Amino acid sequence: MKKLFVASHNQHKLREMAQMLPAFEVVADNPEGVEENAPDFVGNALIKVRAIASRHPGEWCMADDSGLEVAALGGAPGVRSARYAGEPCDTPRNNALLLKNLEGVADRSANFTCAVALVSPDGAERTVVGKCFGRIALSASGAAGFGYDPLFVPDGYDKSFAELSAEEKNAISHRGRALEGVRRILEAEE
Repeated sequence: MKKLFVASHNQHKLREMAQMLPAFEVVADNPEGVEENAPDFVGNALIKVRAIASRHPGEWCMADDSGLEVAALGGAPGVRSARYAGEPCDTPRNNALLLKNLEGVADRSANFTCAVALVSPDGAERTVVGKCFGRIALSASGAAGFGYDPLFVPDGYDKSFAELSAEEKNAISHRGRALEGVRRILEAEE
């Protein structure tokens, strides 16, 4: 089985990636100390993948950056999704701040965006972006998933991401859509 080095320490993301890319052994490589200071998801994914690709020449390397964009908040939390309520990353505080900032707001439309950057064994860089549109619920529901999943209800559903099975979520999520593009790239290179 070929290895795919992934710039992440997030066990939830790594598990989703392994489920969606079963032909590869997903190997975590924490890009510790790398500052994600790009203004967008694609730029941050490229920063992370370049950091680990230098340690794994001749191997497939991948990084993603993803987040929640809420229309009524001008796209926030956006690239600051993990640290929306400040440092250090605190999911309950992030979710509470999001609900507070949307109190009384009628337009709760939002989308998750996932940008994935790949570096191939020959050093070529590629990026793929996936999006999932939906809305922010009035309160959290569900115990699965992570991050904003208990608050995000995808279009066409009456359940939050955190109430869907892993298979259901992966089939429609921003990360699932981006990783489907990654899977096609990896298979084309075989």
